[in-house]
Amino acid sequence: MTDASYSFTHAITRRPGKSVTQGLRAEDTGTPDLTRMLEHHAAYVTCLKDTGATVIELDPLEDFPDATFVEDTALCLPGCAILMRPGAPSRLGEVDHMAEPLEHLYGEVHRITGPGFIEGGDILTTSREILVGRSARTDAAGVDALRSIVERHGYTLREVQTPQGVLHFKTDCSLLDAETILATQRLDASGCFSGYRVLHTARGEEAAANTIRFNDLVLMPAGFPRTAQMLRDAGYDLREIGNSECARLDGGMSCLSLRFSPPS
Repeated sequence: MTDASYSFTHAITRRPGKSVTQGLRAEDTGTPDLTRMLEHHAAYVTCLKDTGATVIELDPLEDFPDATFVEDTALCLPGCAILMRPGAPSRLGEVDHMAEPLEHLYGEVHRITGPGFIEGGDILTTSREILVGRSARTDAAGVDALRSIVERHGYTLREVQTPQGVLHFKTDCSLLDAETILATQRLDASGCFSGYRVLHTARGEEAAANTIRFNDLVLMPAGFPRTAQMLRDAGYDLREIGNSECARLDGGMSCLSLRFSPPS
């Protein structure tokens, strides 16, 4: 039996545009190299396709520098798709551009209209529940709006806290399988993963926490050898992908795609 929390038939990505060098960032660590970012993005898409999934590659949106980080615009579940309301004002317009491809695949989609805000980077879907981290980009009203939708579709939502100074909940965690979560020690210390098996990133390699399980593969950013070896020793089929340029914009593996199986 496949697990809908990491077994998918489809993914949506968006190629970075030239304007991506003007994207949001919590700390300025230098201007991203667009050529290198495009190479990394192409490798990412190739890995998704290698699993047999259908990957829908959208064109850049030059008016929205952060639009390559498509995960923040929507939550895609087996039974429904929900358009988010990003907490960064400059990203609000990205949502309209995600509506059409999702409506094509799902038919009708839900939409969070406010007054709250919520981003997909704060949402971790497991086989038993939907965890939503409160953060600078996701507030209580946004969480409540999402809860009112997903509970109608039979899902359980649990609100948790993102550590202070961490952009998104999934900056510090990712799903590895039905019972296992990869997390930083600082996030796990909050107790939010009680009942799950938790594997910790190596000290100094906290940025490796944002990986994705996509069908049989685990995609993680390159450059974190101790965490990578730990995951291989645990039996995961790992693919390391360059992420140096997206990281300058606080982006990681999960940010770059929407992963789902639309209704058949």
